Amino acid sequence: MMRRMFCVVVACQLMGGWAQGWAQEASGAPETIVVDAKATGTPFPHFWEEMFGSGRANLSMRQSYRDDLDRVRKVTDFRYVRFHGIFDDENGVYSEDAQGNPVYNWSYVDQIYDGLLAHSIRPFVEISFMPKALAPNAPYHAFWYKPIPAPPDNYAKWDALITAFGRHLVDRYGVDEVAQWYFEVWNEPNIDFWIGKPAQETYFELYDHTARALKAASDKIRVGGPATAQAAWVGDMIAHATQNDVPLDFVSTHVYGNDSTKDVFHDDRPMAPHQMVCAAVDKVHEEIAKSAKPQIPLIWSEFNATYMNEQAITDSIYMGPWLADTISKCDGKTLMMSYWSFSDVFEEQGVVKTPFYGGYGIVAEDGVPKPAYDVFMLLHELGDERLQAPKDEALVTRRKDGTIVIAVWNLVEPNAQGSGAEGADKTVTFDVYGVGPFQPQAHHGVAALEIKTTRAEVRRVDQTHGDTLDEWRRIGSPAWPTEDQIDLLRKASELGPPEELPIHGHRLTLTLPPMGLAVVEIK
Repeated sequence: MMRRMFCVVVACQLMGGWAQGWAQEASGAPETIVVDAKATGTPFPHFWEEMFGSGRANLSMRQSYRDDLDRVRKVTDFRYVRFHGIFDDENGVYSEDAQGNPVYNWSYVDQIYDGLLAHSIRPFVEISFMPKALAPNAPYHAFWYKPIPAPPDNYAKWDALITAFGRHLVDRYGVDEVAQWYFEVWNEPNIDFWIGKPAQETYFELYDHTARALKAASDKIRVGGPATAQAAWVGDMIAHATQNDVPLDFVSTHVYGNDSTKDVFHDDRPMAPHQMVCAAVDKVHEEIAKSAKPQIPLIWSEFNATYMNEQAITDSIYMGPWLADTISKCDGKTLMMSYWSFSDVFEEQGVVKTPFYGGYGIVAEDGVPKPAYDVFMLLHELGDERLQAPKDEALVTRRKDGTIVIAVWNLVEPNAQGSGAEGADKTVTFDVYGVGPFQPQAHHGVAALEIKTTRAEVRRVDQTHGDTLDEWRRIGSPAWPTEDQIDLLRKASELGPPEELPIHGHRLTLTLPPMGLAVVEIK
């Protein structure tokens, strides 16, 4: 997306709602946020938009999947994609002849990875799941596409498969290319995606074999884990790898906003759902800091506001305040965070039955952008340097050209019926100094420069801008929209021309609806 000169991006949302008191506070006096554009900043890489998750490997050969890749890449810094099941039997990778000798087939593997690279996306390779021939008596997982969550019956054959896989990739794409990929061993072995017993001990055995077998193909391959749910095992993973001299180039784990504190922290502390992700990131970040590898990269290879299909969350404008708040509080703690997922070309529960069902993707069926798509598009405008501001209130950034880009939010949870946001509008005033035509002035102790600009352009995501879920309901919630209805939904995703607001001196005042997001350009 083109970035504009001298613009301020303001992600404006309404906090509150998890507890009634928060909503009451949000309706209080207007807030004033002082922005010093000349202050010293800190690096602010776009860690939330460089990697996305998706369903399973086989889906990536579909045109609809590849079209959605392009849609998301146009509005983000999308560089890596992660999916399950590269070794699932539907991809035909592994079988055995009549004598029990391994037979490898890389046909679909090549089509899968060729397709990603042709769309300028690199794979974040999840090593999963188990080919049936290596675990012939193991049960299938409950997912619709029936992955096998079991250890191999024969680790010598597994090791040979993994080394052959790594060597094939190096031969096909070159070691310098493959060295830029990541290889993650398995998916969420601490829950039902792994049936080895005891879970951690048998997973570490799988990890040791897999990591060493990949390094046998090339020591430049980057390998890591444990890819756990609920922010688990990271400290144990580092300790195990250190004590046993096992390759470990990065660590990874997952969490969702509705994970319980009992599962993540092993206690009953109260915590709002929108606080969970970054609280879990803080937990793991501290574990790493105290470990034998305090500088090892942390990649959060799955996150979202919910692991359930909740239409009022992942399909709604709620994702604006939720994502901005998460970015603000998780900044500086991870190398990348992979939003699950970029597209509703997704079949864990079966073939999609309706466009808006609470799917994880930011693009719904038929290429219809959800509000979350527009949210990523707007937050992409944030700069690459962060300036001081309260993390609970604002995210103030600066681009290399001096543009100041601000996110500010007030979070309102969806109502119990899932039909929208409840809460008062909120007014926020920005005192911005050091940008544009100016004269010397001091304010709040800041030796600053007064803006003489008189107008601002404002773009929004809220109930009247980009709310495709609301539009889908308006046209009758069709399970199978007609082409004309699909066109209406796509048009509803468009944010339209910017509105103009006056800037009085150096002050800009905005009134924001519940769960609203705005992008403001100051020229």
